[in-house]
Amino acid sequence: MSLDQNTIALYTKFLHEELVPAMGCTEPIAIAYGAAYARKVLGKPAERYEVECSGNIIKNVKAVTVPQTGGLKGIEAAVLAGAIGGDADRELEVLSTVNQADLCEIRRGLEERVVAVKPLDSTHTLHIIIHAFAGGDSACVEIIDTHNNVGKVVKNGQVIHQRVEIAAQDDISERRTLNMEDILEYADRVDLTLVRDVLERQINYNSAISREGLGGKWGAAVGKTLLDTCGAGIRVRAEAAAAAGSDARMSGCAMPVVINSGSGNQGMTVSLPVIEYARELGVSHEKLLRALCVSNLVAIHQKTDIGRLSAFCGAVSAATGAAAGIAYMEGASYAVIAQTVVNSLANVGGMVCDGAKPSCAAKIVSALESAFLGYELAKRGRGFYDGEGIVKADVEATIASVGRMASVGMRSTDREILNIMIGC
Repeated sequence: MSLDQNTIALYTKFLHEELVPAMGCTEPIAIAYGAAYARKVLGKPAERYEVECSGNIIKNVKAVTVPQTGGLKGIEAAVLAGAIGGDADRELEVLSTVNQADLCEIRRGLEERVVAVKPLDSTHTLHIIIHAFAGGDSACVEIIDTHNNVGKVVKNGQVIHQRVEIAAQDDISERRTLNMEDILEYADRVDLTLVRDVLERQINYNSAISREGLGGKWGAAVGKTLLDTCGAGIRVRAEAAAAAGSDARMSGCAMPVVINSGSGNQGMTVSLPVIEYARELGVSHEKLLRALCVSNLVAIHQKTDIGRLSAFCGAVSAATGAAAGIAYMEGASYAVIAQTVVNSLANVGGMVCDGAKPSCAAKIVSALESAFLGYELAKRGRGFYDGEGIVKADVEATIASVGRMASVGMRSTDREILNIMIGC
């Protein structure tokens, strides 16, 4: 056993940092959180707002329903929902306090066009700046890099909070310690009392919204359609469980989910198939929890270099993590689990993100189908190897090549997707 206690503590920290609850799509929620925070700093209702957003934020808010708003979409709705009815102290569950009276005021604000939005030219893909004005007073709140990270706060021209840049750099350096061998050893060895609470919450929250997606009328009903047309085998059920959660969440369901890498869709994709397979296999609850350690950390590992927001569809990383977790749960070797990751990334590693919207549920299915195929190939000693496209000599090099492609190579793709979406 080579894993030291410092690494165990670090990986445990990653799970606690990433597996947090959020209500609704995290990009509009981040805007709502920033607006609620600005309202709190201002100390009174604002008369108007100016909002600057990076391209990826605009892309991911355009077509998704803001929860608790009666079906409203867009940046303006997210700002007003957070500022009028939100509770900044609840961070990514900021909109849980919005009520019917707030909704009337939100609609009035939309009619009066009190929110002005403009693109933010930033090197940070996740970047929001919200200015709130009331009489001669003003407040400005910046959300940067992660959905609940407050970078800078200004009231009446005076800086009252400024994040330390070095902290973000240190965090990335820490995340780069992740590797497949250590992740699997961590899952074997970690004292589950250290992570049980966050994993149990992931199971409970994500299973609940999945059931809602299958039982209610949400989005394009991708999860339901799978079960109606493709039978009820375990693979279909696993895909349908994750898709149904996305069906509900993308269409405004107010139930919270536990996210991964800043995304509820990724949080559901990385966990619900593992939960479904655990029921099918009849494994112990402890084994399920350890498999979720694998699935979540494998997804976080891939996203370290990709970044939270990009033109690369995060469902791919999450689905690859889910397949790794299922393989671990079935007792697969390191070689098979590593090849599963490589096979999956070699297949749909080019699926693009064109914003948050109902079709995310279908992309989840495509990503999981690829990941499951990757596992079946790996179990039979088959797969894709060094020199074949972006595949490299081992799993770590392949993950790195995908990270480079997504973070560097797809920048222009990201811009063009946004231009297409906004009609430029």
